[in-house]
Amino acid sequence: MTDKATTEAAIETSSALERRIDMTVVLAAVEKDVEQRLKQMSRTVKMAGFRPGKVPMKMVAQQYGSQARSEAIGAAVEKAYGEKVREQNLRVAGYPRIEPKADASPGMLGFTAVFEVYPDITPADVTGQSIEKPMLTVTDVEVDKTLEVLRKQRTAYVETDRASQKEDRLVIDFIGRKNGEEFSSGRATDYSVMVGGGMMLPDFEAQLEGVKAGETKNFDVSFPADYQAAELAGATVQFEMNVKKVEAAQLPEIDADFARQLGVADGDVAKMRVEVRSNLEREVKKRLLGKVKEQVMEALLKVNPIEVPKALIEMESAQMAEAAKRDMESRGMGMKNIPVEPSWFTEQATRRVKLGLLLAELVKAKDLHVKPEQVRTIVDEFAETFEDPKEVVRWYYSQPQRLAEAEALALENNVVDWVLATAKVTETPIAFDVLMGNAA
Repeated sequence: MTDKATTEAAIETSSALERRIDMTVVLAAVEKDVEQRLKQMSRTVKMAGFRPGKVPMKMVAQQYGSQARSEAIGAAVEKAYGEKVREQNLRVAGYPRIEPKADASPGMLGFTAVFEVYPDITPADVTGQSIEKPMLTVTDVEVDKTLEVLRKQRTAYVETDRASQKEDRLVIDFIGRKNGEEFSSGRATDYSVMVGGGMMLPDFEAQLEGVKAGETKNFDVSFPADYQAAELAGATVQFEMNVKKVEAAQLPEIDADFARQLGVADGDVAKMRVEVRSNLEREVKKRLLGKVKEQVMEALLKVNPIEVPKALIEMESAQMAEAAKRDMESRGMGMKNIPVEPSWFTEQATRRVKLGLLLAELVKAKDLHVKPEQVRTIVDEFAETFEDPKEVVRWYYSQPQRLAEAEALALENNVVDWVLATAKVTETPIAFDVLMGNAA
């Protein structure tokens, strides 16, 4: 094997994060290493006509010489590279790109290792940053709104002979014609559509209200100029619609049956309201924290404009692409021949890498390390929504990957708390419907 005297290396800075190490490897030392590797191979190599360990060295060299030389050169270059990285105390990001050099001295092999290093980050002052902290206390009003949403999710539809109105459901047949000719995808049978649901084009939607079962209507529909089907983009076509059923929405009463549907075994409505409030408070807390966290991360990025290694962005993009592919496969989408390109995720990956580096430096600089009890609190919060919380807690602590997710969340919370204690924070009331995404 090569020793320290067999290689020489010089390092240069080619950009903010890119480094280049020019290395020369002594050929005689490489050949010595090749010889040692071939001798070792000869002890076990198998070749027709010879017993193991009895194959002539010349034949071993002919068969495995290129492999041994490649391994010897690789080991020498890796050794030189590693020594220089350790000597300079470089924090290497990703893997080096090794390029051969043609201008080495006689008896030497020349190479250049091109790689990136982590940026030096000194977290900037955030005292001048403004954070709006949304505030919301769950009251009976929010519980009632949530129960109303839950009622609508369990809506039943009852056939009626009156004229249709908003929130009714129609069952219709329709045929679309352009210039008297039926067009592709212009026909449907027993099609269910909500009145006022916004699922159809505006001209079609306008015809759904005020109709009765058995009625037939003919009307024009104008397609927008950017409609996805080119043959219909910007065109006005004729539709014939036959109304087969008008079904009125019927919401369940908030009673014992409704409580049992929500998991309250004895049908106690008061107990149901307590559980709804408890679940709602957890969800509100999570969403409030999410909104604050988003502002905190943006503030950190704003005051810390850092350059990050391309290698880390590429790795993060690849992981995000793979995760997206697995997610789509889990939803039943056949992804075998559908590419998911890492480049699609470059922007998100860059943000993630920047935040990851910033948070790591903040944790070290401000001693925001996660304590075991903080992780346990988060795991307990995850578990309390399940029927057997203790079993869920055991599952988390037996799954290192899951526990790491809780640790990462606790770390983010520590950073958020530190920024809120340092920056200019204004508490601002937020409407329940806005927080829950129900606002129009």
